[in-house]
Amino acid sequence: DDKAVYTYMPEIIKYYLDEDPILNNVHTYHCSRKEELAYVLEHIPELVIKPVDEAGGYGISIGNKLSKEEIENVKKQIKAHPRKYVAQPIMSLSVHPTYIDETNSFEQRHVDLRTFTILGENREFVLKGGLTRVALRRGNLVVNSSQGGGSKDTWVLKN
Repeated sequence: DDKAVYTYMPEIIKYYLDEDPILNNVHTYHCSRKEELAYVLEHIPELVIKPVDEAGGYGISIGNKLSKEEIENVKKQIKAHPRKYVAQPIMSLSVHPTYIDETNSFEQRHVDLRTFTILGENREFVLKGGLTRVALRRGNLVVNSSQGGGSKDTWVLKN
């Protein structure tokens, strides 16, 4: 599960490289920390709640998509097992025209672009490609293939 790695990546970079990360992570609230737990419980409608022991986009709760009853259920789950959850602000994902077989047309879908770079002592370059994950269900913010997502061709063009 890569969530745990991304959650602690800034600390890993600092520890092993004695450098600050070049890119910022999305802020992650650890429900196992008392102050952060209190914040999460008060702000669930603004957050994405993620279990740390799941993979493939399973178990995720997107706060602004939850009913009042669902929010209360999420609060109960978090309170019962705070170490099991982290939370992050809901991000505004980019959208991209995507061909949808069922409608035989292009429609906007949320995407997540993963590019890959190689850093060396004397050079740095972006690989000629990447991974663009796409949420194939209309309005879905979870782009994981396990949750009905797919991928799109990604080209990196040199200036």
